[in-house]
Amino acid sequence: MSEEILINVTPPETRVAVIENGVVQEIIIERAARRGLVGNIYKGKVCRVLPGMQAAFVDIGLERAAFLHASDIHNTSGREQPITELVHEGGEIVVQVVKDPLGSKGARLTTNISIPSRYMVFMPNMRSVGVSQKIEDEDERVRLREILARFAAESELPAGFIARTAAEGIDEEALRQDMLYLQRLWQSIKEKARNVKAVEVLHEDLPLGLRALRDLVGPEVERVRIDSRSTFEKARQFAHKFLPDADTQIEYYPGERPIFDLYGVEDEIQKALRRTVELKSGGHLVIDQTEAMTTIDVNTGAFVGHRNLEETIFKTNLEAAQAICRQLRLRNLGGIIIIDFIDMSDPDHRRQVIRALERCLARDHAKTQISEVSSLGLVEMTRKRTRESLEHVLCETCPTCRGRGSIKTAETTCYEIFREILREARQFDVEQLLVLAAPDVIDRLLDEESQHLAELEQFIGKPIKLQAEALYTQEQYDVVLV
Repeated sequence: MSEEILINVTPPETRVAVIENGVVQEIIIERAARRGLVGNIYKGKVCRVLPGMQAAFVDIGLERAAFLHASDIHNTSGREQPITELVHEGGEIVVQVVKDPLGSKGARLTTNISIPSRYMVFMPNMRSVGVSQKIEDEDERVRLREILARFAAESELPAGFIARTAAEGIDEEALRQDMLYLQRLWQSIKEKARNVKAVEVLHEDLPLGLRALRDLVGPEVERVRIDSRSTFEKARQFAHKFLPDADTQIEYYPGERPIFDLYGVEDEIQKALRRTVELKSGGHLVIDQTEAMTTIDVNTGAFVGHRNLEETIFKTNLEAAQAICRQLRLRNLGGIIIIDFIDMSDPDHRRQVIRALERCLARDHAKTQISEVSSLGLVEMTRKRTRESLEHVLCETCPTCRGRGSIKTAETTCYEIFREILREARQFDVEQLLVLAAPDVIDRLLDEESQHLAELEQFIGKPIKLQAEALYTQEQYDVVLV
């Protein structure tokens, strides 16, 4: 599989697109005004302890206090302790962000610090070494574990290391240099923590352009194209120091045509904001993202197949499984996800669809977990959420429907106006009433509802005047007493 990474940089925004075999699979956006916080380390101040929730809120300098659960606090006692024994109000604490603020929720914190580099993850509060589960070769796993354990013993480091997937096949000297770099970085963070008062940033993760090089570049990546000269120079310097094998893969793109237009990324971003996803077979997905979960409904649509209904459904579900995995990455959907595949009577077909889903998700950088098909024919899964979805980054709640996804019809608003007129006429003694509403609502009052309006006017014994307001939404109206 060929893979390319595109990095589009403008002063207020950096965007990264992952292209696999010419198809956009992942989009990451970071804005200068709202940089992601995951991985940042802070010296914070505990502002509130909640014993009933076994949690605390910590001020790290954000708009909202961040959330720290007792289970995310490093505990050396070997037993479960109540939150009141672990932290106290007004206390200073070194924490790391594991989840960005999402919607109305504050950031999620941990005291189990982990600092990633190209090949390693350094964990100062742990005492073990590990290897990424994605490295399957057992001999390689043993080799990496031995190198990590030997380095930790020689350095007398009371800390732990995990070899990342990128460490596979890397020589021992490169791995040791990576571990030494992490060790020095942690020493500088500790030194800063001793010398500053809360609330203070101790360590910020790399900007998106360099973070993409560290986390996304692997053996399958053929090239990284960057359309900013300054970012390109920084990327080359970073690669020369930390990713010597990737140095030649980084290219500067000077073309007049925007790099995202060249690969059709802009069109894919617009499609990823739609509710419906068309399948090549004629079927389609309907994706609804809510606060609690994301639901995905699979429909056959115009696909009628060539053999029988069961075969048609099976082929649509197989195609949908691949499309769903791509949409999860593209839209960065996380949390609980419920997939309603079209009902299949053949158990073997159900198994094949689940296996297809698992195979596609294996390429996902985010951790996923899938259940079997439930008795209701639903597939429940989770995908780790660390940053906001594409929709939440690019969009805001509709001021007209306030996030409902629908608005009242002009007919409904007319009947609400009738009830409001009756209410006002009974309460107040006025000469006439003036109705202010959206043009579509006024048009309906003058047309389809004109007979009802005339009857109402006669019933209350007062004239009713109408005035169209172009800036009013279809649900908005005012009944003014004149």
